[in-house]
Amino acid sequence: MDAAFWHQRWSENRIGFHQDAPTPLLLKHWPVLGVPRGARVFVPLAGKSLDMAWLAAQGHRVLGVELSQLAVGQFFAEHGLQPETETTRYGTHYRAGDIELVCGDAFALDADILRDCMAVFDRAALIALPPDLRRRYAGELYSRLPAGCRGLLVTLEYPQHEKDGPPFSVGGDEVQALYGRDWRVERLERRPIPRKHPGYVEGVSKLDTAVYALQRN
Repeated sequence: MDAAFWHQRWSENRIGFHQDAPTPLLLKHWPVLGVPRGARVFVPLAGKSLDMAWLAAQGHRVLGVELSQLAVGQFFAEHGLQPETETTRYGTHYRAGDIELVCGDAFALDADILRDCMAVFDRAALIALPPDLRRRYAGELYSRLPAGCRGLLVTLEYPQHEKDGPPFSVGGDEVQALYGRDWRVERLERRPIPRKHPGYVEGVSKLDTAVYALQRN
């Protein structure tokens, strides 16, 4: 999997990972984190997620990063926003109100741009990556978030041998292995996804989703 894979998915509109409503687990569990209004929230591999608009509506400042310019353009167009743009070392920045999207490589973001992110929301980033990139993602990108940062991580679990990702199955033991050294990890909920649900991963015998609360040491 490389950048071309994701650019092709967006160009062909094969974006089954996109949801037409904010993530229910986000709405249910976000208040547990106690993130204050005005705080900056990081959304990695953001696509055109409606979660960004929901977070902004809660009074947060949103910083998303997304590789696909198509996704970034569609997000602002679908919300009737006219963003200002600026080219920086991270990529092209799009800003409209309290939402900022960087069109570029998430791994290129450094501690400087992430230094005031008090929270992170990850629904479709970790599970979009194969094992080697998951280790790099958690070890490198998350290490650049500041001490005290809080977050929600949403994962999927299914028999991995039944299907090649993405999305990939990421169980609780792996979450702990990836984040447990530098983050306090607490699983808040795990629930089955029924076969008739639009988010069901075709070709697997069972599918669960889990949500974890994270806090940076």
